[in-house]
Amino acid sequence: MIGLVLCGVALSSACTTVRQLRDPATLRPDGKAERTRSEDALDYSVATFIEAPPSVVWAVMTDAPAFLRWNSTLVKLEGAIAKDQKIELISKVAPDRSFNLKVSELDPPRHMVWEDGNGMFLGVRHFTLYERDGGTVLAMSETYSGFFLGSAEKEMPDFTQNFETFAADAKREAERRAKGGI
Repeated sequence: MIGLVLCGVALSSACTTVRQLRDPATLRPDGKAERTRSEDALDYSVATFIEAPPSVVWAVMTDAPAFLRWNSTLVKLEGAIAKDQKIELISKVAPDRSFNLKVSELDPPRHMVWEDGNGMFLGVRHFTLYERDGGTVLAMSETYSGFFLGSAEKEMPDFTQNFETFAADAKREAERRAKGGI
């Protein structure tokens, strides 16, 4: 309760939550991840061009049972990737931590949001797909914000390489499926 009072009165700017720091359309689709830190948020972003239609990329991104087959950044993913459903995820970059995420937005085949936390510390992952040059750009960002960002950031690993690996894995799987792979 004291934390909420502090947030509401003395430290309101420090308690700001940011759902997305970077516009996905501004990301270069080169598969290189970027780390961006603003006063209120920390963001990791990556975009990659995939030689496959958005419907194929969307199918890859929402096929929870197949995630561990193609996504080398994960140890575990359980649950349904569907609106208002929960996903339990364990990443190789933080194998001792289980993330319990909610699929808060689902707009096939364009946009999906997974999130965890609250106003004290919030993590929001956006997946955005858009057509370009006969293929699809997949942009992914994860934005962290809230009152405890400063202390949490000290304990967080650098996700840059993890994001680049994810983008390369997703690209490889979507292009494989687009060419008739199962």
